[in-house]
Amino acid sequence: MELKDRIKEKALALGFDLAGVTTAALLDENSRRHFENWLGQGCAGGMDYLGRNIEKRFNPAGLLDAARSVVCVALNYKPSRDIPAGAARVADYALYEDYHEFIKRRLSALADFIAQTMAGKNIRFKICVDSVPVAERALAQRAGLGWISKHHGLIHPTLGGQLLLGELITTLELPADAPFEKNLCGDCDNCLRACPTGALSETGNFDGRKCISYLTIEEKGDIPQGLTVKIGNRLFGCDECVSACPYQAAAPVCANKEFRFFPQRYILQPGGILNWTQAEFEKIFKDSAVERLGLDRLKRNAHVCLQNQSS
Repeated sequence: MELKDRIKEKALALGFDLAGVTTAALLDENSRRHFENWLGQGCAGGMDYLGRNIEKRFNPAGLLDAARSVVCVALNYKPSRDIPAGAARVADYALYEDYHEFIKRRLSALADFIAQTMAGKNIRFKICVDSVPVAERALAQRAGLGWISKHHGLIHPTLGGQLLLGELITTLELPADAPFEKNLCGDCDNCLRACPTGALSETGNFDGRKCISYLTIEEKGDIPQGLTVKIGNRLFGCDECVSACPYQAAAPVCANKEFRFFPQRYILQPGGILNWTQAEFEKIFKDSAVERLGLDRLKRNAHVCLQNQSS
């Protein structure tokens, strides 16, 4: 078995659902140009951090000197339960433990495996999970893990679009997998029609300022009045565009039993959250993506949900 295949096999054994390899070469110039135009239109809203380190974002070697390859992995997080009526909805990925640390630990184990396999050689690694400035969906597509859809997420034809991504940049040179060339969305526009706020458009543009995930997670101040009613009962994030995809409907549920799921996070009532203390917040959302939001902004969101329930 070739080294690349052994590495991919180890990645799956560590609990990832997909693994692929691409080069650490610059990404397509069109990807960078599109991203810079998107920023120039103000579509990132208050996410100023996206405008930093653009050179590195589209050049994996800018994150690790002498990088040659990138091992891309994906974890399916589709939950097996439906949200009860009246509950405040938390984005599906946040029903699990904080994926950042979960993926980092497993990428670290993968790096250890490679280092042990290549004992005696000076091989270096850079672990990337979401917060590192790297165009992870473009890299994943180039590594053959799926295509970038009309809702701008990565979709795998079997596993759907609820995928958490991670990258292991390395100075080890590995043969690259073939990129996923096809876009299988076809004429389907389910995701565009499902977006409650019109953040997605038929032109392919995505206005982050209208996205419910942006409004409930990234927005630091008050949510614009004209958009609050469209938030509905979404307390943190939104899954509407991904859930509307036919590939997502047919996708299997998360198979990784080590990725801890917290059922208490999908039965929350917005009225109760308004009375929470910091200790109650931490009891429910410790080791969660929601923890970074903080109690004050969670209460802001709960107030919006409660208003929408009574209107």
